Amino acid sequence: MVAEPGADLVGAPAAHCHGPDGIIKLSLGAIGVVFGDIGTSPLYAFRETFAGHHPLAVDAFHIMGVVSLMFWSMMLVVTVKYVSIIMRADNKGEGGSLALLALVSGKTKTKRWTAGIVLLGVFATALFYGDSMITPAVTVLGAVEGLAIAAPGLGGLVLPIAVVILVALFSIQRSGTSKIGLFFGPVMLLYFAVIATLGVLSVVKTPDILWALSPHYAVEFFLYDPVRAFLALGSVVLAVTGAEALYADMGHFGRNPIRVSWLFFVLPALILNYMGQGAMLMRDGTPALASPFYLLAPEYLQLPLVLLATAAAVIASQAVITGAFSVTQQAIQLGFIPRLRIEHTSASTAGQIYIPLVNWLLMAMVLLLVLAFRSSANLTSAYGIAVTGAMMIDTCLLGVVLFRLWNWPAYYAVPLLAVLFLVDGAYFAANLTKVPDGGWFPLLIGLIIFTLLTTWAKGRKLMIERMREGAMPIKVFIQSAATSATRVPGTAVFMTSSPEGVPHALLHNLKHNKVLHERIILLTIKIMDEPYYPDGGRCHLEDLDQGFHRMVLKYGFMQEPDVPAALARIHQCGADFRMMDTSFFLSRQTLLLSARPGMMVWREKLFAWMLRNAESAMEFFRLPTNRVVELGSQVEI
Repeated sequence: MVAEPGADLVGAPAAHCHGPDGIIKLSLGAIGVVFGDIGTSPLYAFRETFAGHHPLAVDAFHIMGVVSLMFWSMMLVVTVKYVSIIMRADNKGEGGSLALLALVSGKTKTKRWTAGIVLLGVFATALFYGDSMITPAVTVLGAVEGLAIAAPGLGGLVLPIAVVILVALFSIQRSGTSKIGLFFGPVMLLYFAVIATLGVLSVVKTPDILWALSPHYAVEFFLYDPVRAFLALGSVVLAVTGAEALYADMGHFGRNPIRVSWLFFVLPALILNYMGQGAMLMRDGTPALASPFYLLAPEYLQLPLVLLATAAAVIASQAVITGAFSVTQQAIQLGFIPRLRIEHTSASTAGQIYIPLVNWLLMAMVLLLVLAFRSSANLTSAYGIAVTGAMMIDTCLLGVVLFRLWNWPAYYAVPLLAVLFLVDGAYFAANLTKVPDGGWFPLLIGLIIFTLLTTWAKGRKLMIERMREGAMPIKVFIQSAATSATRVPGTAVFMTSSPEGVPHALLHNLKHNKVLHERIILLTIKIMDEPYYPDGGRCHLEDLDQGFHRMVLKYGFMQEPDVPAALARIHQCGADFRMMDTSFFLSRQTLLLSARPGMMVWREKLFAWMLRNAESAMEFFRLPTNRVVELGSQVEI
């Protein structure tokens, strides 16, 4: 539910394409965007289960147990939990943590535990940022490390090559990904076909591995070696990292195309490859642990496989990076992150955005991880905590959905939730054992980002409340000021976060300039708990008399407010709006420490710093730069 990989690689929602041709086309697109993360897991997941921080004996008992665990993990976590159940919980077609949070909190506003639900969703979002730093590092390193197998003489170049690839990847974000995005589907299609073929060739040599599809091998593993089986879960879960991407990208490809891609192509390819790696380990023993993924291929094909796997790793990383942009945009709209500069990289595709601050911070953290951990084997110890934590939160929110939104009877919902909590809890607990070896990193990043998100949301709420407390009733203001102040031609639009009272900018303008425009619009932008708000109901207009109008423009959390475009479509407020006759007045607040602080002092200072560095409302709402006037005001919180 957390990740939004690939959300900007595609444009408007595609869930409405019908017919077999439409589903096939979208299914191919989904393979190129949605499954990059989970698709590159075979690079390291099987190896780490046996050679990681809690190594297992390379014998038939453990190999069969691990393959069985991986298969049933993919079936329970991905196929049952995400594909069959959670993907039904869409917010008007959109999926992902913030979309689900908006849906759930919107339906449970009267419940006392709504605040807890919001905190869960925010923490899942915070964990995603930690995951989005580790994914590019571990996938690219895991792919490039194949050089040491295919061409041992180039083993010393693995780290520099990985760094160059990652720097190049982040550097091209500003120019957009629409052109290279066209190749994502075919490349990933080839990648999955190749890893499936390599798996089949290995399984044919050792067909006994097929018995591992039986769940009794996984159960037997836990019965006869419970401690190692539990610890192995910390690496087995690497096989399902990226499962939440299926849900997150539902709005862009549709529920059915993603299901088709998973059930008929991606799942079989992954299972065949893992079984192929297991079969090879049964034949060759410990030497195959050097790289069971690359050693599946004949020696003459290992270098081409390195190139193909590296391309797949870059695609998986690209999906996570653009996902970070998408999640950040949603969080800004929903009031959890200050306004940031958002650039559009495509004139024709609204969803393709670039956020410079997020891009460069991600690049810095990814390079730091690569240089600090130096190998995918070391990085996998940091991988998994964020994913399993997010999966646990998914299940918690799913419980709310089952009982409050779908009204499932307890005798259906409770057993299902019990199984999911048992599975997710086991994975999360197993990954907690990796905290000293690197698992602390995503938890630390998650905690820092959670603090930033909640501080901004709380501070913003307090600031609006304080401004509302001191606001003059609009009726009183109109009666006293409308007739006494000089009226000048034109339209003045006063942006205000509260649809009540008199905006501070209006009071300051009257105080300093001693004039009022002929037409005054008190404009509030309201973000709704749904992804896309229809144009027809976007504007709510109230005539306050004496040339004053209260206007509320409503947008979905996946939409970007464009005030001039919205005003151009309004014809029931006197004369049509002309930008050359319209002035926009904004209020820029300066925070003062309050005698009755609503937050701890350090959080107030943090909020004040975030407020100072937020992007100007002028650019965020696409206001014409030569028609904007900013007036300062002081607020205590």
